[in-house]
Amino acid sequence: MNTVVAGITYRALLGRRRIVLLLLLPLALLALALLLRLAGSDDQRSAMLLMQNFAIGTMLPLLGLIAGTGVIAPEIDDGTIIHLMSKPISRPAIARTKFLVAASLLALFASVPTYVAAWLLVGNEDGIASGFAVGTLVAGIAYAAVFLLLGVVTRHAVTIGVVYALVWEGLVGGFVPGARKFSVQQWGQSIADQISTSPFLKADVTLGFAVPALVIVTVLAVLWAGQRLRVFSLTGDE
Repeated sequence: MNTVVAGITYRALLGRRRIVLLLLLPLALLALALLLRLAGSDDQRSAMLLMQNFAIGTMLPLLGLIAGTGVIAPEIDDGTIIHLMSKPISRPAIARTKFLVAASLLALFASVPTYVAAWLLVGNEDGIASGFAVGTLVAGIAYAAVFLLLGVVTRHAVTIGVVYALVWEGLVGGFVPGARKFSVQQWGQSIADQISTSPFLKADVTLGFAVPALVIVTVLAVLWAGQRLRVFSLTGDE
């Protein structure tokens, strides 16, 4: 990890309007949890629906898209990445650093609010809060890698990311059981199911598939992003 690159990336993300987008979704999750509690719907079933449908099903992929593409895609679009790559810094190191920045932001803006929202509803019952916090964390790490790669290989990263997260994972995954095996959020739910003992949570993907998939996708995406940066020309052409 290069601390200079990390500092530049943090300042770019947290100093722009992206910080507003990063805050809106977790604040919406906490507000929904608070409303459910005030309405008397602070039970495990309500908590599970909120965690599955909003926290890990909507908020996490959108935050992953914002953070994962935001750490590098804008620099490629406006050409400032050329200045960075002209420095004596390993390009794979740039990719790894960008990935770690995106992953850390997802831990802060997705995993922590998920834990707090679940805790507001059911406290520590059956490990729901901790299960979804960990599930969101590991899925967020994978999202950070995948969307970072998209930001490097295409100028249409946001569009492709939205199609994958909302159409493939949300729509297709909702009707085609087999598609859930190739869903990052489903892998995260498998981790949550392993930690939580709630009867309302049943993962559709086995842990034996989810864990290797999370590791392989994350590692390959970061390595591929680094290799693509290696062949990225200083003129901006790939």
